[in-house]
Amino acid sequence: MEMTDKEIKAVEKATIYDLRRIFTSGEKKEYTTEEIAELLDKIAEAKGQE
Repeated sequence: MEMTDKEIKAVEKATIYDLRRIFTSGEKKEYTTEEIAELLDKIAEAKGQE
């Protein structure tokens, strides 16, 4: 199944919103590159399971 441009944009916005929630809801104010990469991997895995 191929996604439409509209669907791709919706997924991109949802991913950005997920990141925003993660960064603003935690106690940490600074993240390392490795921590950000790990968060992105977790989001990608979760989106792949949907």
